[in-house]
Amino acid sequence: MVSSPHEAMHRIFQEYPGLFSRVSEVLGVDIPPPTSATALPTDLTEARPVERRVDTLLRIETEHDGPFILAIEAQGKKDPRKTVSWPYYVSYLHNRYGLPILLLVVCQDHATAEWAARPISIGIRQWRTLALNPLVAGPHNMPVITDVAEARKDLALATLAAITHADNPDVGAILKTLSAALRDTPEAIADPIVELTAQGLGNRPAAQQWRNLVAVDTSFYKSFMSEEIRDEGRAQGRTQGRAEDILLVLEARGIALADETREKITSCDDPQLLRQWLNRAATAATIEEVFTGE
Repeated sequence: MVSSPHEAMHRIFQEYPGLFSRVSEVLGVDIPPPTSATALPTDLTEARPVERRVDTLLRIETEHDGPFILAIEAQGKKDPRKTVSWPYYVSYLHNRYGLPILLLVVCQDHATAEWAARPISIGIRQWRTLALNPLVAGPHNMPVITDVAEARKDLALATLAAITHADNPDVGAILKTLSAALRDTPEAIADPIVELTAQGLGNRPAAQQWRNLVAVDTSFYKSFMSEEIRDEGRAQGRTQGRAEDILLVLEARGIALADETREKITSCDDPQLLRQWLNRAATAATIEEVFTGE
């Protein structure tokens, strides 16, 4: 099953095709900025019953150097099968469109990025018939953006950078910067950023940090995912608050709490159960009475 980080790492180029020119600059490759970009079909299936699909495929137009085809692959882990499929993609696309082909691989961890950047050579020892050199964007070369003004200059690049640094120990500061940069941004621009970032973080701990930031800093957004993020943030806040109320009531009434009991209360995420415990805490003579009926 395709993961949400996988989708975000390539979908961001569909939303912002011009992002590639900034990414190529970060990667040290001199590629002129596009004058236009057109999304192309991602289905690379031949007439024979073998289906092959690239993640995102764009035709990039430039002012002086002409058009080229940009194939983007989001890679979550090492996959030896890609040493076969990537050369096929490039050869097939070159044959189909008759244009220069670039392959960009986007990763979220150093080991995968290092693996993806290795040239793929097809041929014999004495002669390389085909050599493939993917461009790779990942935590090893994407900028760590913790300056709000810098993030505002290029929100798309800041978003991709945040996604590729999802496992960075300082991801909290990165996400806080991005969230702050969005505060005065029009809804139509901010909504895709909020959603792509949430997708890109997947189920990592940083995803909850992002949801909490969105719930506080971006309360004016109206998209479905933004509303969902805020609702989750509010619900979590209410749950935490109710757990704290139970502890306060019990402590005020002189009922001793063992560490495991305190953990049981604070880790509970069932609002209805917490409400029952709070009601019982007001009259219970012992901690056991609070959990009666379980």
